Amino acid sequence: MPFVFGIKDVIDIVLVAFMLYYIYRLMKESRSLNVFIGIMLFVLIWLFVSQVLEMRLLGSILDKLVSVGVIGLIVLFQEEIRRFLYSLGAHQRFKRVMVLFGGRKSADVDKEAIMPIVMACMSMAKGKVGALIVIERGAPLDDIAETGDIIDARINQLLIENIFFKNSPLHDGAMIVSKKRIKAAGCILPVSHNFNIPKELGLRHRAAMGISQDSDAVAVVVSEETGRISVAIKGEFRLRLSAEELESILTQELS
Repeated sequence: MPFVFGIKDVIDIVLVAFMLYYIYRLMKESRSLNVFIGIMLFVLIWLFVSQVLEMRLLGSILDKLVSVGVIGLIVLFQEEIRRFLYSLGAHQRFKRVMVLFGGRKSADVDKEAIMPIVMACMSMAKGKVGALIVIERGAPLDDIAETGDIIDARINQLLIENIFFKNSPLHDGAMIVSKKRIKAAGCILPVSHNFNIPKELGLRHRAAMGISQDSDAVAVVVSEETGRISVAIKGEFRLRLSAEELESILTQELS
């Protein structure tokens, strides 16, 4: 039977290459690149032994290891798998499809919810008071809010500044904003291990990067060392923001 190489084979190869590249990026960001390379080498050895050399005994042993290893990989990379599935579901094209079926929500942004955050960040930046504010969007952050103290209060500049006051017991945690209200404070966020984060950025910035990678939330950071304002969105930082730039970003991202 002659070998036929058609358009379906090209699509198959492209999809596999794209999947491997995406997994490679995911493993590199999570410091699991060496494990990924080891798995790829094991798969190549397994295919070479079972398909090319056709060693039945060794091939059967490797087959058993592969079948059991799949469960082990799910346990080992559960965080990366969850992040992959979330990023897949949060992709903008999928969101547009859901909008067609679910109806379009209002794109109006309540300035009364944004301006207190902007003004509080500018005030804390002048006094070099560290702060970490996470604004919930599509993905709920109930599990994150439960790690802190539930507040459920109207967004207010003075309240935000009091939460992050240096002697406040909630100072070191993150504040969660949900549905135009301060939902909780003193919350614990997942910390990103991305090597691309500049070394001069501290733990607050890594926590902001972590929550922006794990969800679609917008994380605003005020540096305690420099007083500079930064925003983390979708795993990327926007640094050294002015009040106008911060207001513009929040207005655009929350619309």
